[in-house]
Amino acid sequence: MGKPTSIKTSEDVRDRLRVLAEERGTTITELLEELASRELTVAEREQRAVEAARELGIEYTEQVRHAGEDAWAKIRAHQGGAAA
Repeated sequence: MGKPTSIKTSEDVRDRLRVLAEERGTTITELLEELASRELTVAEREQRAVEAARELGIEYTEQVRHAGEDAWAKIRAHQGGAAA
């Protein structure tokens, strides 16, 4: 683990993080580390899309990228999540 630091947030968010951590038998710090490590950055998502297209034998173009984004938005909408 790196050097400790602080993150400013509301009391409500802090309290929710505490409950979530307790339910998982962990600390807020470990919970935040887990959440941060499983979320991909834009660059990481883009790289994975390029690699997936390559594995499928598809040239990764802007048109393919937009089609993929549209497909994921529809999937999220059907799952009750926010469409991106």
